[in-house]
Amino acid sequence: MPLQNRVDPFGELLAAPARGLLFGNRGGKFHRDDQTLGKRRYASRQWICCVLSFKGRQRNVWGRYYTELFFLDEVTALAAGHRPCFECRRAEAVAFAERFRRGGARPSAPEMDDVLHAERFDRRSRAKRIHPMVLDQVPDGAFITLSGTDAFAVKGDALLPWSPSGYGARRPRQRGTTVSVLTPPTMVKVLSRGYTPLWHPSSLEES
Repeated sequence: MPLQNRVDPFGELLAAPARGLLFGNRGGKFHRDDQTLGKRRYASRQWICCVLSFKGRQRNVWGRYYTELFFLDEVTALAAGHRPCFECRRAEAVAFAERFRRGGARPSAPEMDDVLHAERFDRRSRAKRIHPMVLDQVPDGAFITLSGTDAFAVKGDALLPWSPSGYGARRPRQRGTTVSVLTPPTMVKVLSRGYTPLWHPSSLEES
């Protein structure tokens, strides 16, 4: 039985056998010793996405120190509120921080974490924060929802439906409509400023 460690674009944790292209964590351990989850879904504000293999390190998944999480791709990770890791994905993290910049010096990781954490949840309900945008203005690499339960990645003139194993059949991007965006507002700005996230190979398939 797979662990409940696969992250969807809403930031929810699912049990699915596929592992995707990246893994990460939410600042430490929040699973229980029997490898199940309670009510907690993060340990700190440091939500990162990492490469699957780095310097030959071996991990005991959901062991003593971290609640390891897995993402289909970086597009999914950004939607869930995870930024690139400065250790194992330094080039991507620096490029992300440069586009995160609001003027002045490039922000530090903790400074970015504070901003992103405030955008992940609605303060009252603690549910995923969703914000409206005209679909024409949503950049490639951002996620939207049309019903509140489905998730689509925006790419060119198409919307790509998400699943744990990959993207499904493309749907046309309807211009001029207002949609609910899952990707946090600052992440959307980073994408709009030219940050290029890692996509799953299924995003290239024509159907």
